[in-house]
Amino acid sequence: AGAFALRLAGGGQPVSAAGLTYTTAPVERRDITAQITGSGALEAANSYSVTSLAEGNILTADFEEGDQVEEGTVLYTIDTSDLSSSLEQAQLSLDQAQRSYDSRAKDLEKLSVTAPKAGRVLSLEVEEGDEVSAGQLLATLRDSDTMTLELPFLSDEAAGFYVGQSASVTLESTFETLEGTVSKVGQVDAVLEGGSIVRSVTVAVSNPGGLSAGHTGSAAVGGCASVRSASFAYAAEQTVTAEVSGKVAAIRCQEGDRVEKGGVLLTLTSDSLEDSLQSAAGSLRNAQLSLESRYSQLDNYTITSPIRGTVIDKNYKAGETSEAGKVLCSIYDLSYLTMTLSVDELDISDIAVGQAVEITADAVEGRSYAGVVTKVSVAGTSSGGTTTYPVTVRIDETEGLLPGMNVDAAITLQSASGVLAIPGSALNRGNTVLVTSSSPSAANGTLVESGQERYYSVPVETGASDNRYIEILSGLQEGDTVAYVSQSASDGADRMMPGDMGGGMPGGMPGGGTPSGGGGRSGMGGGPGGF
Repeated sequence: AGAFALRLAGGGQPVSAAGLTYTTAPVERRDITAQITGSGALEAANSYSVTSLAEGNILTADFEEGDQVEEGTVLYTIDTSDLSSSLEQAQLSLDQAQRSYDSRAKDLEKLSVTAPKAGRVLSLEVEEGDEVSAGQLLATLRDSDTMTLELPFLSDEAAGFYVGQSASVTLESTFETLEGTVSKVGQVDAVLEGGSIVRSVTVAVSNPGGLSAGHTGSAAVGGCASVRSASFAYAAEQTVTAEVSGKVAAIRCQEGDRVEKGGVLLTLTSDSLEDSLQSAAGSLRNAQLSLESRYSQLDNYTITSPIRGTVIDKNYKAGETSEAGKVLCSIYDLSYLTMTLSVDELDISDIAVGQAVEITADAVEGRSYAGVVTKVSVAGTSSGGTTTYPVTVRIDETEGLLPGMNVDAAITLQSASGVLAIPGSALNRGNTVLVTSSSPSAANGTLVESGQERYYSVPVETGASDNRYIEILSGLQEGDTVAYVSQSASDGADRMMPGDMGGGMPGGMPGGGTPSGGGGRSGMGGGPGGF
């Protein structure tokens, strides 16, 4: 409990008091730079190992190591002989599947029964709900609006007739005359009884409503009369049969209705035909996929560069046999380089994308390179109770640098030039500093020690800091001398200081570096003392 015997010495000299060693230091101006530093290996902007999915004889490999290649440049071509036969077989299978599908589709269309020619429905042979089989009679159509006469004319006269020529038709029963048109002129001569040589000429007449197949008549064409008369016939009379089996779902006409060519008479349904079409569609799709797969394999026989870059190594050349999965060559994109820093969890919040990074390499003496932070990962890695986070740095100016080189990186967090500074250990809890009684700022402090030398606690405002010095924004001035317990003093030094003021850095500032390859906070001081 005796008084402290203090001996003041020059700046930074120890002073003893009551068994404790105090260190004093002047408040002076310095340059302070706080940085995150670390090291790592350089990597290419992008790299790609070109492998082959196909096996075969390499026909061409027209490039060498060190060549610059563009994306899509052909690197290797491999013989496709082994694939040609499977391609041909896949194409044949597809063609067969297509024909089968088309046939099933046409059968499905046949479930809709249509009129083969225009006419009136003479009869319907089925009803809704009936089961019909292929070839069964469904309906009979007759074109009774037009009647025809097939008449013999003298061959010499008929030779001058033409289709569409007007004709005059006379009904034998009433001697009524009707206008007609030549619809067909025969080309074969025939001999009638008596030796007359004739040709058959067909004349069509619009039915005024009373003509039937039982009536007869004669005709004159171009002033030439037919050799004899003939019976009228209907222009068209045709039966309609089912082309496929099914069940009558709906009848779309009635007996006596007139229908046009292609008009729907009735519709059928058939589950078996629909199932068959679905099956054919599945087979067709499988055949298409099989052929596409073969063509995709064909693409594997022409190997192109996936990126723009430099060929680093070439493992196969023309004439050799490629093996599936083997690396044929490697390509690096050297347009820029990257490195990854492992930054401590205490410092990662100070890192942001876009921050400038200074890069130095032992392999390139006397030169530094500019880098920039491009990614700050949130996926940390824990080891030994410490968590670090990967930070990616990009370097665009790369002259002299190569992938794989070890480099050092420094990210500047804070920087101040010519500012008042004190050692970091001199700042006590509560942002206070002990100054000697001879310090000009002691007048603004609170007395905390008495004896031959008095100490005063002065509140201060701090600014930039590194791991050694802290900027003083207010509270101290040049000419002040600070006193603090050195780091080598007893662990109980804080407890011996009145007011419970310790010698730690503000807010628990981390000191020192991190293990090799990581990023840690560091700083540089300048000024008297040569830091």
